[in-house]
Parts: sequence; C-alpha cells; structure tokens
Amino acid sequence: MSNHVIVVDAQVVQKVMNHYASSKVVRNAPGVVFAAKLPDTAITAYKSGKVLFQGAGADREAARWGKVENKSTSVKATSKGDRLPDRLAELSVVGSDETGTGDFFGPVTVAACYVRADQVALVRELGVMDSKLLTDDVMRKIAPDLQATLIHSVLTLKNEKYNEVQGRGWSQGKIKALLHNQALKHVLRKMGDEKPDYILIDQFAERGIYYNHIKAQSEIVRENVLFSTKAEGLHVSVAAASIIARVAFLEEMDRLSTVAGMTLPKGAGPKVDEVAARILLKDGEEQLKVMTKWHFANAGKAKKIAERKKR
Repeated sequence: MSNHVIVVDAQVVQKVMNHYASSKVVRNAPGVVFAAKLPDTAITAYKSGKVLFQGAGADREAARWGKVENKSTSVKATSKGDRLPDRLAELSVVGSDETGTGDFFGPVTVAACYVRADQVALVRELGVMDSKLLTDDVMRKIAPDLQATLIHSVLTLKNEKYNEVQGRGWSQGKIKALLHNQALKHVLRKMGDEKPDYILIDQFAERGIYYNHIKAQSEIVRENVLFSTKAEGLHVSVAAASIIARVAFLEEMDRLSTVAGMTLPKGAGPKVDEVAARILLKDGEEQLKVMTKWHFANAGKAKKIAERKKR
C-alpha cells in the first residue's frame, strides 16, 4: 500500500474537500478536518495543512494537489541493549518512550505507538524524527496527526500520584517500567489479532531490572520485546511515542502554569528553584507540592530561597 503526504495552504485544503465531497466519510479523530474514501484510496486532511493519501491510488491522487513531502532522513544512532534484528527500521513495531522524569515541575508521561511496516514512510513524512531534534512547538503540531493516524496509548502520571507512590518507596525506574508495561498492553489490545514484528522500549534499565520492577503485575508484555538506548533513532514508532509523550507532558505543564498563575520552567536548574520559591511565598508548600516531584533537591533549594526573601 502506498502512502503519500502533501502540505498545502487552507485554500488548497478547501479545494481538496470540494473535489472529494461526494466520497466524504466521517472520521472523528484529533486534528482531522476532512476524510474521504475512494475505491482505491483513503484521503485524510488535517488542521496542520497536511493531506494524507493511502492506498493503491495514493500516487495518482496526491499528484493532483502538490509536491509530495520527502522527509525520509532517519537519525543514525549507536545503541546499547539487545542485539537488534536486521532492517528493524522497516518492520512493524510497537515503540514506547517516556518524558518528564528529569523535570521538577510536571508529570511523568509515557506513550506507546504501533507503526506498521507500510506506515513507516508515511510517519517519516509527517515529520517524525528523534524528538530531541524537534522543538516543543513543532511537536505540538505533529502530535495530532500522529494520534489520528497511529494506534497509540499515552499515560500521564500527575504529581500528586507520583509523590504518593514515590513516598511508598517506588523508584523512578519502577514507576517508568509500570507505565511502559501499561501503555504497551493498551496498544496491543487496540491492535486486536494483529501482531507486531517486535516491541521496542527506549531502554532506561537492564532487561532483568525492568522485569523485576513489574513482576507483581498480572499481565506482563514479554513477547518479542527489545530494549535499546537511543531507540528514537532506530524505529519511527519510538520517535512517534516520544513526541506524543512530550506533548502530553507539555499540556499538563500548561494546566499547572495556569493554576500557578505563572509559566512553569522545565528542567531542574536554578530558574526552577526561583519560580518554586515564588510559588512557596505566594501559595504555600502544599500548593507547590502538587505541582512538583517533591523528592527532588529543588524543593529544599526553593525553601532556602523563600526563607531569604522573607527576611
């Protein structure tokens, strides 16, 4: 099956919608403004200005409207972890990744995505690459298209719950392992009888440690699971998961910034300490705690800054 993407302005999108109006179908997915189904081609237009053509007639239909994007450059990565199969980048893979673990403010988010072999080129054309090479604004634009196109699951562990389980002695490694396993289970269920060639987890722990973290779970994803560092550059499924996880993190940061009445900085540096101190002085410790990972050293630093400012 062929997949093509074009990027057009609003005027051309309207022409596309008019042209395929008689073949229109309902598709209630994030970011989708129009969808149509021809005998040999599915057409999906997104708010971002991208139009996807999928099917045997994709070449023909895409050529009517504009130049097909070519973003097939992949990120070369050295990896540590399992010995990986040949041509992994071209196979059908469920990938998972997380973000937010190094940020004082905000949640931990984990996402898993399934990319079939015949979707790999399409996902690249949507702009997917290692999320560390993309800005937050670019990821916000890409994520709705990915969510509308791919089977995925995204989990957000908010700060109150994070602090609760961390206070019970859970390490970040255990928290991440449980979230990855849960997200992978969700995706595999959504896939029904379809099976991926492999499952690729962006490695944050050795295989034995990962499975020890989740040994008490009633359902553990084990079949054809691979672990590798820098996995975003090894298969687009992990890169797509990384983008979706990042945008979920950003959306929760937006919400917390509204609650705080100020923009919350990312990371765990001196600027974070200063903003945390301002919240301490304005709203008190309990309010700051529900926005942060309270065991970070930033909490103590913010308290010292707040005390100095009181004098």
